[in-house]
Amino acid sequence: MTESNAVGRDPEAVSKFVESFAAQLVEAGMQRMPARVFAALLSSDEGSMTSAELGEQLQISPAAVSGAVRYLTMTHMVSREREPGSRRERYRVHGDQWYEALTNREAIIKRWEGALREGVSSLGAETPAGRRMAETLAFFEFVEGEVAAMMERWRVHRREMFGDG
Repeated sequence: MTESNAVGRDPEAVSKFVESFAAQLVEAGMQRMPARVFAALLSSDEGSMTSAELGEQLQISPAAVSGAVRYLTMTHMVSREREPGSRRERYRVHGDQWYEALTNREAIIKRWEGALREGVSSLGAETPAGRRMAETLAFFEFVEGEVAAMMERWRVHRREMFGDG
């Protein structure tokens, strides 16, 4: 039984949800096709689909699926898995995809901080540009600390709500 024919599901309602949620992700800055693929995976009961299943549900080409999945795996929002005994890949969204995506962003923020420190040093801390760089650096250091504390609170909250699973 395919996801769109799952018992208790209205395929039209699922499709409307996928497109609506994808539109929200696009509005927040995600590319359109990765947003649609992510929303489809997130709304599937198994949390995983093959390229063919995604193409059929979203009415998109294999190339569009491939490009979207490449972006989503690069941002740690989706993982690739081989089907046992098959050459087909399944694309899976995990319950902790938001945690993984934020953790990945934390590494990027660290790199930006290094570049900003170099900018402050190169421009001179007392110049207008150097002060602007120093303020930007302070902002990212603040955000990094807040995200780390927030993620720890999330882990506790998640355990309380959903168990260790």
